[in-house]
Amino acid sequence: MISRRNFLQAAAAASTIVSAAGLGPLGRAAAQQRLTAGQIAQFDPLGTITLLYVADIHAQLVPLYFREPSINLGVGEAKGQPPHLTDREFREQFKIAAGSAEAYALTADDFAQLAKNYGRMGGLDRVATLVKMIRAQRGADNVLLLDGGDTWQGSWTALQTKSQDMVDTMSKLGVDAMVGHWEFTLGADRVKEVAETAPFAFLAQNIRSLEWQEPVFKARKTFTKGGARIDVIGQAFPRTPIANPRWMIPDWEFGIREAELQKEVDAARAEGADVVVLLSHNGFDVDKKLAGRVRGIDVILTSHTHDALPDLVRVGSTALVATGSHGKFLSRLDIEVKNKKVVGIRFKLMPVFSDAIAPDAEMKAMIDKIRAPYNSALSRELARTDSLLYRRGNFNGTFDDLICQAMLKQRDAEISLSPGFRWGGSLLPGDPITFEAVANATAITYPACYRISMTGAQLKEVLEDVADNLFHPDPYFQGGGDMVRVGGVGYSIDVSKSAGSRISNLTQLSTNKPLEASRSYSVAGWASVNQNVEGPPIWDVVQKHLADVKTVRIEPNTSVRISGA
Repeated sequence: MISRRNFLQAAAAASTIVSAAGLGPLGRAAAQQRLTAGQIAQFDPLGTITLLYVADIHAQLVPLYFREPSINLGVGEAKGQPPHLTDREFREQFKIAAGSAEAYALTADDFAQLAKNYGRMGGLDRVATLVKMIRAQRGADNVLLLDGGDTWQGSWTALQTKSQDMVDTMSKLGVDAMVGHWEFTLGADRVKEVAETAPFAFLAQNIRSLEWQEPVFKARKTFTKGGARIDVIGQAFPRTPIANPRWMIPDWEFGIREAELQKEVDAARAEGADVVVLLSHNGFDVDKKLAGRVRGIDVILTSHTHDALPDLVRVGSTALVATGSHGKFLSRLDIEVKNKKVVGIRFKLMPVFSDAIAPDAEMKAMIDKIRAPYNSALSRELARTDSLLYRRGNFNGTFDDLICQAMLKQRDAEISLSPGFRWGGSLLPGDPITFEAVANATAITYPACYRISMTGAQLKEVLEDVADNLFHPDPYFQGGGDMVRVGGVGYSIDVSKSAGSRISNLTQLSTNKPLEASRSYSVAGWASVNQNVEGPPIWDVVQKHLADVKTVRIEPNTSVRISGA
């Protein structure tokens, strides 16, 4: 029987563009430790150009568990389309066997059991092994390594070093160019400092100075690889001043800037580009819409929404690549160019199974040195978990439930709010909850856990605003995060309704009574985008809670009732 991979390769003879896709038949080899780095990196080369792509690493230097979402709803034209498929529907779409290594890497079903079989994923030293292997096979002059951003934030070492740990390790990895989002929460001065001194390009065509509307960063960089000219255009997260504190970047203006992007693409073509790549932190649905509106882009390397897809998604002549997060995957695209036109693309999403890939010695030594001053703090055990703790999901994650419970108890609040961040590793039942695990879910530059009063009406307004940010039918109005997590309160949401009318049945869980619109409630939360917010850092709040409970058990969360999906 012809394999899916061979079928796609055979189809190349009848098509000018081919996606030779998938993770390949990894099966149970990883669990039996027969899978090797060579098998993971195995690839039938095409043309003379190779693009390697990582994104949304969130400062994770070492291997971890990371559960993909079991709920990832799409709305409007995105409803039921990749990446808005999970578990069985995802496996059926991409012909992935249940219980396989691919299923473990890409879905949430049986995650705890499969994690025991297949082990942790990621680790920048393992990524370095794959990158070096491909450069040796392909020739370094033919390989371009690009980073989709959200790289400098998400760990204790990144927070303590102002992300110098990530700048140094990504420089050693040999990244050629990157874009940003959470990077901007280091503040404008720090981002500019790195952009001006790092050996890689920091690109952003869509950031302007407020006063003069001048470009803040270089929009585009030209590379020559495999005898071809490749122009890479950078796109920072367009809603950064809304999703994150504006006061950290007070003089910069963001946005999608579709018209300006078209001018950059046209200029690249006029100057002789053979391949035009958009390195984008827009989020998948935004990039999919943009691909149908901006002419002349060959490849969009998309990030921000943490999607991992084992196939390319096509919009006309533009190919979209989603490479996942937390260092779990490395994407490879081989590109064939004839007469200054892309005539073939071959793609593979490579899972970084940590047990199957030997760490690169040089990168491991650098990571060990970076982590050494913090090892005692990072390894400190705070409690144990009897439950699977995870972050991802449109409406809740068990790690978020833990954070919400901690705020309710430690801040003596009736209601708690935790932002729908997509980053942070997972813990298996029976695992210790170390300070590192807590920091991986909370390490930001504005961590104050506040306590305020809010009326029921104000709380509904907050939930409605976040819901519109997530479920607006026009991707250009979406922010790409998940719903704010809530503790002490439940609600119903109809994702098919319009702004202001999605949220109903707000109920205080302790009394099982409806929230009163005019009554004030004590509310604890963290990660406020306002300046000078008072309160202990959220990691201290969680630590104190864990010291009290010692063993964590998270019951299934049924407080959010979903319809219209």
